[in-house]
Amino acid sequence: MDCKKEKNLEFCKCSYDPCARKGLCCDCVKYHLGKRQMPGCFFTEAAERTYDRSFEHFARLVTEKRL
Repeated sequence: MDCKKEKNLEFCKCSYDPCARKGLCCDCVKYHLGKRQMPGCFFTEAAERTYDRSFEHFARLVTEKRL
């Protein structure tokens, strides 16, 4: 399967500039799931900038209908 990094970067909300996984969705998902986190693209831009990507934060935002 070909990586669509350039296309993925159009939608990537990750605000951590030195991230080596930007646009590499498979690597990003694997990394964050291993830390019990959601990737930044699952959040709004404002929520992603908090750098709290925990499952709990995601669930709280969904419950509050903020996602």
